[in-house]
Amino acid sequence: MIRFRMPLMATSAGAALTTVGLLLIAGCGDETGLAKRYPVSGTVTYQDKPVAKGQIQFLPTDPKSTTQREANGFIENGRFTLTTATPGDGALPGPYNVTVKAVEIDNSQINETVAKYGGGGRQQDIAKATKKAKSLVPPKYQLPETSELKATVKEGSNHFEFKLTD
Repeated sequence: MIRFRMPLMATSAGAALTTVGLLLIAGCGDETGLAKRYPVSGTVTYQDKPVAKGQIQFLPTDPKSTTQREANGFIENGRFTLTTATPGDGALPGPYNVTVKAVEIDNSQINETVAKYGGGGRQQDIAKATKKAKSLVPPKYQLPETSELKATVKEGSNHFEFKLTD
């Protein structure tokens, strides 16, 4: 009878310690395991007009950084919000290089193929459409080495305005 109680007590103590440890870990962040992210929003214009649609990317200036991760967002009517791990969660604090990609693709052939045959479209149709895509902003903004766009995310709410030029 005593032999049975000792392992039970040890098991109960182990379970209690494990529960306390998990609660402490959970209190240090969210389910992603990342540090606190801060809201990031802003506007993107080209030739003083809002960029209709596109993508914006914040890339850590130090690619080996262990305290930062890339954050991305969709541009709609010149406005964006960033996501690092969960939708709209913002970005980790620190300096970033910024890229903007905005293209207009004629998907009509792809849509016709999908309507006629189903599926996700033929690779050759997708390749043709991509090759003929019209860039809505100068290509230099697509690469961190040439975009010259910078941003530093700080604690609290962040708002950036990117005015793209030729």
